[in-house]
Amino acid sequence: MKKSITLNVSRLVEIYFKKKTQGLFLLSFLLLISSCKKDDFHSKKDNCDELKEMSKNEKDNEPTVSIFATGFNNPRGLKFGPDCYLYVAEAGIGGTNSTEEICPDIQVLPNAGGPFRGSATGGRISKISAAGVRTTVTDKLPSSIASFGDILGVADVAFIGDDLYALLFSGCSHGVTEFPNGIVKILKDGSHDVVADLGAWQLDHPVSHPGDDFEPEGNPYSMIIKDNNFYVVEANQGQLLKATTGGTVSRVVDISASQEHIVPTVIDFYHDNFYVGNLGPFPTDEGSSKIFKITPEGKISIVEKGFSTILGIAFDKQGRMYVLENTTGNQFPTPGTGRITRINNNGTRDVIATELNFPTGMTYGPDDNLYVSAWGFGAAPGGGQVLKVRLKDLKNVDY
Repeated sequence: MKKSITLNVSRLVEIYFKKKTQGLFLLSFLLLISSCKKDDFHSKKDNCDELKEMSKNEKDNEPTVSIFATGFNNPRGLKFGPDCYLYVAEAGIGGTNSTEEICPDIQVLPNAGGPFRGSATGGRISKISAAGVRTTVTDKLPSSIASFGDILGVADVAFIGDDLYALLFSGCSHGVTEFPNGIVKILKDGSHDVVADLGAWQLDHPVSHPGDDFEPEGNPYSMIIKDNNFYVVEANQGQLLKATTGGTVSRVVDISASQEHIVPTVIDFYHDNFYVGNLGPFPTDEGSSKIFKITPEGKISIVEKGFSTILGIAFDKQGRMYVLENTTGNQFPTPGTGRITRINNNGTRDVIATELNFPTGMTYGPDDNLYVSAWGFGAAPGGGQVLKVRLKDLKNVDY
């Protein structure tokens, strides 16, 4: 709405001076603009207040885990926007287009799921109101399907100010030529501007220890913003990348150089350091996934062990870390075995939620609760969910 208002103001001012009409019309219009902006502000404020008020009014005997919203297509990363709506990346439903003849030299090998079939549409970003109502932000994003059925597309979302950005699993090696394997800015009409082509950069910058399931353009899984720069965990080749809003890509650390092929997946930032969790190669071993601390200079160390298939990290206001496991046990993937564990400041651990179905992303909300993408794969179209996980000991914090 703000963009269209700006355009209209320029045109109306031009008409005003050309026709030398009285200033009452322009004054009235400017008052209308002021009213619109006020309404926009109140709608954002109301949604934030409603989200927090709902949390305060919850009863202690209510379930810890509840379904917050439904109707998603393979939901993945999720973040709250400045308007307190929850924005959800959806991988989509796959595609049918082949690029084997267009870019044969970078096709993904069969043991890594190739050849992929893609589509320039079908990937989606949704937003959820405080009341749990889902609406589509854009469905003009890519979606790809591997030869063995895995669906990938929009991997994560993030905000710089009011601007929404999406991390895409795309590119020619994944059956899509219209989008890069990288970062795009989502425009008001649902279209996009390319910010960074991570796939092209990776083709020219190999890692030390790529796995046998090598994907030439990589597999970006999660993204955060720090100092108006993008930090992306690339899972397949094993690295933490940095991209500027101007499109410059660099490597913070080649995780594979010290850890080999561990499939790093998720990232968060706390107390001046990055924290990264890993999925692990297949077949999975119970307790083999870890949490790594990475300094801004790229120094890496292990800080927590004993987890399995980590697909989410978050910190609460007390500095406690929450770890989301997609599957516990040795049989990955297994529905109903996902789990969230809290690591307390004294090093002890509390299990917060269990029996989750294929959780694939987690974020900490402005109401001091956790929100989790569930049935992030393995469900029929529209079968994905977002769960709300109540953190009862933070329910009555002073906002």
